[in-house]
Amino acid sequence: MLASDDAALIEKARFLSQQARDPAPHYEHSEIGYNYRMSNILAAVGRGQLRVLDERVEKKRWIFEYYRQALGDLPGIDFMPEAPYGRCTRWLTVVLIHPHEFGADSEALRLALKEENIESRPLWKPMHLQPVFECNGEGRGARGERQDEGDIIQVPGAGGRRYRARVVGGAVSEYLFERGLCLPSGTQMTEQDLDRVVSIIRRVHAR
Repeated sequence: MLASDDAALIEKARFLSQQARDPAPHYEHSEIGYNYRMSNILAAVGRGQLRVLDERVEKKRWIFEYYRQALGDLPGIDFMPEAPYGRCTRWLTVVLIHPHEFGADSEALRLALKEENIESRPLWKPMHLQPVFECNGEGRGARGERQDEGDIIQVPGAGGRRYRARVVGGAVSEYLFERGLCLPSGTQMTEQDLDRVVSIIRRVHAR
């Protein structure tokens, strides 16, 4: 929900939330928009999901703890800690793989799981490394190269506007992207499913 006393701002937000469709008989877009509207049906489904939210969170936490107990003794594999000021939903079980200690990198582990028809994914790629945001600004481009300061870039779909762009920091997110791996953690997983994933991870380490 978005609330504001600025009518123009609300109207702009509504325009963007409705795919930024221009007032034309055909689909025309002069700006990049989004599809952030929620239909009545989706709202009803969401309300139904809220009834089992606590149950789902407990299952996610159980899956995380199962992985941690089964793999925590291996060198070079770290699990996301829980902040002392809150309680994590453990929506995803993410591990960091340190190649020199573990014996393989996160990509080798992902491919080993893929060979067994098990999907895992790298941690999210940092925004400043995404090709869509590649720019000539201070910092690194999409391929990690250093760039000059203060160059002006053209932003596609932004109504011809141009911005000065630069990357500030990013080393931590790059480190996590390089080493992070999201393990299978769907709430329908059984102990047998988890044991299968664990056995492959331990096998890759043993190599």
